[in-house]
Amino acid sequence: MANVRTALISVSDKTGAAEFAARLVDLGIEILATGGTARLLRESGVEALDVTEYTGFPEILGGGLRTLHPKVHGGLLVPREREEDLRRLQELGIRTIDMVVANLFPFVDVISEPGVEMIRAIENIDISGPTLLRSAAKNYTHVAVLTNPATYPEIAEELERSDGTLSEETHFQLAVDAFRHTAHYDTAIADYLAGIHGEEGTARARLTLEYIKRQDLRHGENPHQSAALYAEREVEEACVANAEQIDGPEMSFNNVLDLDMAIALAREFDRPAAVIVRNTSLCGAAVGDCPGRAFRKAWEHAPPGAAGCTVVLNRPLDEHAARHLTEPAPEQQHRPSPCGLVATLAAPDFAEEALRVFCRKGCDAGGLRLMRTRPLDWALVDERAPDMRWVRGGMLVQDRNLSRCSAEALTTVTRKRPSDNQTEDALFAWLCCRHARSDAVVLAAGQTLLGISAGQCSRLEATRLALSRAGAAARGAALASEGCFHSAAPINLAAGAGVACIIQPGGSDNDDEVTRAADQAGIAMVHTGVRHFRY
Repeated sequence: MANVRTALISVSDKTGAAEFAARLVDLGIEILATGGTARLLRESGVEALDVTEYTGFPEILGGGLRTLHPKVHGGLLVPREREEDLRRLQELGIRTIDMVVANLFPFVDVISEPGVEMIRAIENIDISGPTLLRSAAKNYTHVAVLTNPATYPEIAEELERSDGTLSEETHFQLAVDAFRHTAHYDTAIADYLAGIHGEEGTARARLTLEYIKRQDLRHGENPHQSAALYAEREVEEACVANAEQIDGPEMSFNNVLDLDMAIALAREFDRPAAVIVRNTSLCGAAVGDCPGRAFRKAWEHAPPGAAGCTVVLNRPLDEHAARHLTEPAPEQQHRPSPCGLVATLAAPDFAEEALRVFCRKGCDAGGLRLMRTRPLDWALVDERAPDMRWVRGGMLVQDRNLSRCSAEALTTVTRKRPSDNQTEDALFAWLCCRHARSDAVVLAAGQTLLGISAGQCSRLEATRLALSRAGAAARGAALASEGCFHSAAPINLAAGAGVACIIQPGGSDNDDEVTRAADQAGIAMVHTGVRHFRY
């Protein structure tokens, strides 16, 4: 690769630009710059030649055409091995440009503002910037093109190590990043314009997706499968893709799926909550007056064989919660310490005292993986983000199921009305049902999951299994079914186990029969009017 002798800097996001330019100047690299970028560099003590001085063409149309000039693009596109082309450029007073540092008008930021007018969005469609990047990236063997301020330090270090040159590999990767940058930008513009006159509820005609590799994973679903995690850009809500690992072994494909499911349920609760998932099956969930008690309640009713499970708390892990995770409850001395069974523990933060508890108990030696999430706040959930499922040869896209039910929205269909506590437990079970595979039935009491059966072929079988898992604890509990009951048989099973309250969507042709069975058993039953079927 040839030495970098001239660099053109034209940035909307000026983060780190002056510092990077100063390091280039120290290497003897001459700087060309546009408008506001040139002013910033001069104010920072960095000598820069304004592009308009170089081209001899004044600014017009608000400066949007400054770099759309043969003296710029000729210097970028010329193949350095063609001596005839180089001589012709020299005759025309065109110098070669060996590096471009540019990023684009903040179109995505502008259209993200509430109530932004279309005319302002259109004004922020960059024309010269993408052209500049594409010219530089096309001739990547001779021109380095930088689009991300985060890369400035490492690029400067490589230039300083290598006497002002960059490796072929670096040139190539920078070009790939530049084309991705412009592709993302063009997609955002197309999606915005296509949505302006689209009918509400109508799916877009084309779906363009862009994900950035976050990390390679330890392995896929099985050790012989390779895998990686890719992330969307700028996701604010807490999710597995923006969780930060602070300790423990690398994540695997299955770890990611479990953590994704547990985070989704944990952020549903307004009170301190703990969620336990293993093999994408909900094993335990509870709310309490603090994270530690929530975990203790959830763990008490989780299956004894939940080794390798994922636990998510929706509040920071404090010392009290850490002790609950490292010491069996007095009534559970026959079971091993929870931290010996938990593979992944996630929370919005970890107190230093909590980490010291883990260290003293040797949990870190057992391979406990600690993940710090963003705040598990329902208010941060993006209602506009679609739910997408990959299928062979295509993609299914639907609205996210974010339906939340309140006590006021419930319709009591039996003579007996549920008590306030029963209603709370029913709504808790209903939330858990939303995150379980259909057909699913959940039993809960005291805001604690007691038994769950998911992914069954019938609600009768799901009811039988959930009651079996809850055992004697089912007496007085609330039972939730994500779909309506089509016969009285599940109600009779619930009555035999002592269930006190049932919550279900309703809407079956046999609603009257089901309600009569509940009345005869003295069970309070409410309808939500919404179902939570989930594949």
